[in-house]
Amino acid sequence: MPLLRVTNLRLAVDQPEAELTTAISQYLGVPTDQLLKTRILRKSLDARSRYDLIYNYTILVDVAEESAALKKLTYDPAVTLFAPEPFIDPNPGDQPLTHRPVVVGAGPAGLLAAYYLAVKGYKPLVIDRGHPVKIRVPQIRQFDNGLADHKEDNNYLYGEGGAGCFSDGKLTCRLTGPDVEWVLESFVHNGGRPSIIYEQKPHLGSNKLPMICRNFRRKIEALGGEYLFGTTVEKLSITDGKINGLHTSAGFIPAEVVIFGAGHSARDTFYMLHELGIPLQQKPFQLGLRIEQPQAQVNEHKYGRDEYLNLLGPADYTMTVHGPDDVYTFCMCAGGYVIPSVSEEGKFCSNGMSYSKHDSPFANSGIMVTLNPDDFPGTHPLAGIELQRQFEAAAYNIGKQQYLAPIQSAKDFLADKAPASGSKLASS
Repeated sequence: MPLLRVTNLRLAVDQPEAELTTAISQYLGVPTDQLLKTRILRKSLDARSRYDLIYNYTILVDVAEESAALKKLTYDPAVTLFAPEPFIDPNPGDQPLTHRPVVVGAGPAGLLAAYYLAVKGYKPLVIDRGHPVKIRVPQIRQFDNGLADHKEDNNYLYGEGGAGCFSDGKLTCRLTGPDVEWVLESFVHNGGRPSIIYEQKPHLGSNKLPMICRNFRRKIEALGGEYLFGTTVEKLSITDGKINGLHTSAGFIPAEVVIFGAGHSARDTFYMLHELGIPLQQKPFQLGLRIEQPQAQVNEHKYGRDEYLNLLGPADYTMTVHGPDDVYTFCMCAGGYVIPSVSEEGKFCSNGMSYSKHDSPFANSGIMVTLNPDDFPGTHPLAGIELQRQFEAAAYNIGKQQYLAPIQSAKDFLADKAPASGSKLASS
């Protein structure tokens, strides 16, 4: 049967999604019984008018062969034949591996790499210096409550799920295509909401991610994979330009295929790779700070009607200020929390997160600027890391050497019921 892609189908946000079928039928000019199947491909919010918020849909429609809707293909650019791009699944090699492939890092990159390998029958070994979610959660709670010191290998950044497990769970990607769809579908198969596949800003929520990460691990293990936590890769063993194993804190592990998903905070790993002669090069990165403001202030600015809050939940925003160096927001967390995303003792770095209900009275966002290699202190491939360390050390000292200063400030704000400060935010 013909599959049609219908774009720019609009419903007011207060219209129930069940009315989509009627809207499709009216737009295509065919009875509903000729719509054999429909599926949302994309859903985004048009907030250009704060008093008239609209959902914009792209819909996949399976129509009857004789449907009059097919005539629209000849004159309506919003209706096209749907031809999905195939997922490029590379053929396996023709020689068996002597040892199972090793994935270094159990964060988002390593997790998806291991999952793919496990599904394909490779039974990967996943190594992470941190700990399983079950151990990470109580340690992080104690750290947040001031009841535990910063642990070098058990914190917001290291362990099962990596930094992504406790930093909001936004599934933001500027790319599209079957690879992206495979990732989103994998999250759904492991406990994510089905709607993340088509939402403009899919969000899992920090409270949901520990369960999702555990589900990934259980499936990987059920397919013959294995996890090795509390294990740090100290050096690669390379002979004649080929890897033959890894020296780790748990001993030597033979391997001829190693995938690194170490994350941006495994700085010692980057230095190890550099010392081995692995080619590395400087690249720009983003640096900034995180601001926090009352969520009610953001809601008031973005929503022109009170009922939108119940329909849509706490509002988000984006900002960009153009100049010699553009300044822009990143990882805006509606109804969220600022967290101490600390990777090294005596240094401070913050992040933001939201639970799936977005029920904090505060919003927060990163305010970022891009630093280019010309801004780095030297030409060493890892000079950018040293610049990060300088800023993090300065932040730690400015914060009176207290990791929990951002969280405490929010508590003080609530206790004192201080008035909102600062100008309202411009959204885009």
